[in-house]
Amino acid sequence: MARVAAETGRMIQQNVTRAGKGADLAGIGEANSTTVAEPRLAASVILVRDAPTPSGSEDAAASEVTADAGTVLEVFVQHRVSTMDFAAGMVVFPGGRVDQADSSGWDFADDVVERHAAAWNRSSIAAEPSSARFNAGRVLAAAQREVFEEAGLKLDAATLRPWANWVTPADQPKRFDTYFYLACPVSGAEPKHQTTEASSSLWMPVRAILDAEAAGTLKLMPPTLVLLDELLTLGTVDAVLAEDRDIVPVRPKPGALQEFFRLRRQPPSVAPELP
Repeated sequence: MARVAAETGRMIQQNVTRAGKGADLAGIGEANSTTVAEPRLAASVILVRDAPTPSGSEDAAASEVTADAGTVLEVFVQHRVSTMDFAAGMVVFPGGRVDQADSSGWDFADDVVERHAAAWNRSSIAAEPSSARFNAGRVLAAAQREVFEEAGLKLDAATLRPWANWVTPADQPKRFDTYFYLACPVSGAEPKHQTTEASSSLWMPVRAILDAEAAGTLKLMPPTLVLLDELLTLGTVDAVLAEDRDIVPVRPKPGALQEFFRLRRQPPSVAPELP
């Protein structure tokens, strides 16, 4: 099943334009070829941890040939309710749009903002060098706030790592310029379910999420699927934290969402093959 997810991720990348400045997080809606909505800034946080491997699982079999036998990489996800006007019924990472409140009252040091501004140097928030630092601070503050509001977890800004940047295709009615962060909660800091936007929030093995998506028992947005597939390849928290990220904004072309969901409705045998 993980191979099917990898094939789908490859299809997404084939429908993506990687540009110098700007990025897109895919949204779902009816294509609109006449009016292009301006993408709103948003932040999303990928919380990761190593957990004991369930005996008899595919992860258990895989761990037998690795140096990290007995552990499996998990992420904290939310199952969004079907009444939401964006990503309804999807499994997502905690996050949301940047608000006015995120423009001030920061509790992180200047050097943290500088590092984040440098990491997002190809993204839209750095299009104007004079405002790159301020914009990086706003998005970082939004990431902290959203995780606290949705999962009751207060994260040190220094532990949030810039990870990816996606922008919704131009043919979607609701668009977001989304900045994904990665964080590993410190021992004893446990996220919880406390948002009305989701029916449940919980830790799940990365492989189990991808297998369930491929089987059609849960739904993922394209960025979520691609990012989970990357994490599955890395395998452990140590490998994830050792990853040297060079963030290039991902901007799917108009029509990419429709093609993605069309192919996901096909049997796995119809999915694009890896070379």
